[in-house]
Amino acid sequence: MTPFTSQVISIIQHIPEGKVMTYGQIATLAGSPRAARQVVRILHSMSKKHRLPWHRVVNAKGQIGFTDDEYFQIQKFSLENEGIEFGLNDRIDLGKYRFHPK
Repeated sequence: MTPFTSQVISIIQHIPEGKVMTYGQIATLAGSPRAARQVVRILHSMSKKHRLPWHRVVNAKGQIGFTDDEYFQIQKFSLENEGIEFGLNDRIDLGKYRFHPK
């Protein structure tokens, strides 16, 4: 496993309930600001193995990235169960819900 992948996994594991982070934010914190798509790949391939709270990762607009309705609804339901509210166009207020690790 690369150091970047290890960092991404660690960052995602530490997103608390009721908060979200963006793919780009995670990539930047892991040391590679232009690697948001790599974060997507890591989530897709390693969420089960590492029990990642994948549902807490959204795009830069504060929206769910899935276009498939079933996965979209699963993620939205999971976030709403943690108290996250969706606004117009199913957007999350990143000013309110974005997690900023120390």
